[in-house]
Amino acid sequence: MAIDTGLDTIFTTSASSIKFGIGATNELGYELKRLGVKNTLIITDKNIVEIGLAEKVKAIIENEDIKADIYSDVHIEPTDTSVKDAINFTKNALNPYDGFVGLGGGSCIDTAKAVNLYTSFPADLLDYISPPVGKGIKVPGPLKPLIGVPTTAGTGSEGTTVIIIDLEAQNIKIGISMPCVRPTMGIIDPLNTLTMPPLVTASTGMDVFTHSMEAYTAIPYTSRPKPKTPADRPVYVGSNPISDAVAVMAIEIVGKYLRRAVTNGRDLEARTQMLIGATLAGLGFGNAGVHIPHSMAYPVAGMIHHKTWIPPDYNLEYPMAPHGLACTIGSPAVTKFTACTDFEKHALMAEMLGEDIEGLPLRDAAMLLPEAIIKLMQDINFPNGLIEMGFNESEIPQLVQGTLKQQRTLSCSPRPVTAKDLEIMFAESMSFW
Repeated sequence: MAIDTGLDTIFTTSASSIKFGIGATNELGYELKRLGVKNTLIITDKNIVEIGLAEKVKAIIENEDIKADIYSDVHIEPTDTSVKDAINFTKNALNPYDGFVGLGGGSCIDTAKAVNLYTSFPADLLDYISPPVGKGIKVPGPLKPLIGVPTTAGTGSEGTTVIIIDLEAQNIKIGISMPCVRPTMGIIDPLNTLTMPPLVTASTGMDVFTHSMEAYTAIPYTSRPKPKTPADRPVYVGSNPISDAVAVMAIEIVGKYLRRAVTNGRDLEARTQMLIGATLAGLGFGNAGVHIPHSMAYPVAGMIHHKTWIPPDYNLEYPMAPHGLACTIGSPAVTKFTACTDFEKHALMAEMLGEDIEGLPLRDAAMLLPEAIIKLMQDINFPNGLIEMGFNESEIPQLVQGTLKQQRTLSCSPRPVTAKDLEIMFAESMSFW
């Protein structure tokens, strides 16, 4: 009999069903029919409509005698207002939908998750949002079938238990994290990513890296307090052997293929590999969790609405910080801060991103990781830190306070992080070269 230390001894690993491959979108109607769906809503954005993919998907669904409507007003980086608009549209439909398709990037799939949640079990938006911002109320039952069809290679939202929403009045992003919002299936087709422009490719690709790096370095699952009941175990349980294995594979893919995917959008091999990486990263962080870079990214994404920086390639008329980019901005400073918790893991990541660590002491090899991330950021034409995005050092206290609200993710940090630590990390993230 093992001695009870008060710490958890159990980790969980779960995922959506996945159908992956070139042309997999053509089987979407079949899968909806298999799930018993008769009337579905395709939740997408105007860019997907403009390239004709939404109508193509609608025809594939209708070919199986399933009714399909299109909702295309998804906001890139969903806000509380845009999510409520999608929920209200769905509630007011003449014929209730018995299934959903999230078609697009993580914004579309996350919006579809929110629509599924709040139309299945209506509540105030804050009711299901994680504390301390929301109430964290548990959902009383299962949701309707939802299939995620990603058109970007990064978020892994088609397989995760998280919905990210920008609370406009509070200038922060926040998460809803619970197993029931995980899509029933992800249909992952590399052909759907060929139209991604360079910065979209770069940002979603670095989302693969940050998801994997944070899952790989998260607090070990055996370091968490034992939950009072199985239902109290968090979705993000901490790093574990399975999340470690898939995170390493995903980071290796980023090191080999992201530059190629950004440089040549028609490189189908690079596109396919990056989608594999995104799928693996989603499996890893969806169970292990993310920590400081994501926590820092949420106030950045919330506060940028008051700036003038508009990311190229996103076809937007308003300021916005793409999620993968926002998470990456803090990553060099964070990996410098966390390297001491596991020099071996940090050294391996540096090597996978292209650094020569042969013959170096393990600590020195680990400390190459921040520079390796910066080199990759330069190669894929990221902005040179927060200053280029319109921020200044006087805003660091507000950024720190917004980060400290993200206890759902900060609890996964391998090192306790203080306000002073975050001040230093934001200061180091203002510019890189």
